[in-house]
Amino acid sequence: MFKNVIVYRLGSDWSATVAQMEASLDSARFVECGPSQERSVGWIEPRGEAHGPLVEAVGGQWILKLMIEVKAVPSSVLNRKVKDQVDHIEATTGRKPGKKEKRDIKEDFKLSLLPMAFSKQAAVTVWIDPGAHLLVLDAGSQSKADEVLSALVKSIDGFAPTLVNTVTSPAVAMSEWLVSQEPPAGLSVDRECELKATDESKAVVRYARHPLDNDEVVAHVRGGKQASKLALTWDSRVSFMLTESLQIKKIAFLDVVMDGVSDRKNEGFDADVALATGELRRLIPDLLAALGGEMKIS
Repeated sequence: MFKNVIVYRLGSDWSATVAQMEASLDSARFVECGPSQERSVGWIEPRGEAHGPLVEAVGGQWILKLMIEVKAVPSSVLNRKVKDQVDHIEATTGRKPGKKEKRDIKEDFKLSLLPMAFSKQAAVTVWIDPGAHLLVLDAGSQSKADEVLSALVKSIDGFAPTLVNTVTSPAVAMSEWLVSQEPPAGLSVDRECELKATDESKAVVRYARHPLDNDEVVAHVRGGKQASKLALTWDSRVSFMLTESLQIKKIAFLDVVMDGVSDRKNEGFDADVALATGELRRLIPDLLAALGGEMKIS
């Protein structure tokens, strides 16, 4: 739970109860793709229990889950079918199909093959901290996060989160930490980073499992490259990768955290939520502070 997160701010005037959220999401429950349907998006039970609530409240933190199902016909199969049909038309009529006709042929074959296509399902966990007015999406990419946001805005009246931005850009801050080797209190630099040139060369240098406190790294930064990714550890409790777009990736809770909850392992979902949100509720504000604080939108 929560391996790659993107953080949003909820408006200070937004308020809702768990019951109101449940009612809002109920009409958009997930339904599997039909035979000729390419895509289906909807809300599922976070706890994994059929017909259960769509909003789980654990320790004042709300957890939702969006399911995205996609069915796709392999392009190689589709293109071969289209080519065969186009060749057949040319051979029997002497006429070469135009672009529109080819598109129609392709669409017809796609619809005929979709019932036989395998589907892929991916669930995205959504965490709302109503007290802190934060929305956290466990999404590995901005495009996936945008899809979840669209579903939230469509389902919930007045829901208008904004992406969190900081006064100091992550790229500038991470580059400075690599040069000074003095990250803010509570953070330590680990052994992985990516450096990108800011000029037209677009050169990229990556370090993995490599000490970063060396002259070579400093020379790259002073030569014009900026850190686009940097592995960090917070408070000796959580390791993660910070990106230039303020995504927090590869989140891992360290032994000191896991040892502290070993006696609650059998509690399952509730223990997992309490552990993840408990740590991230402290990590996120500390990280934002390390980046100069949150940029206020006027």
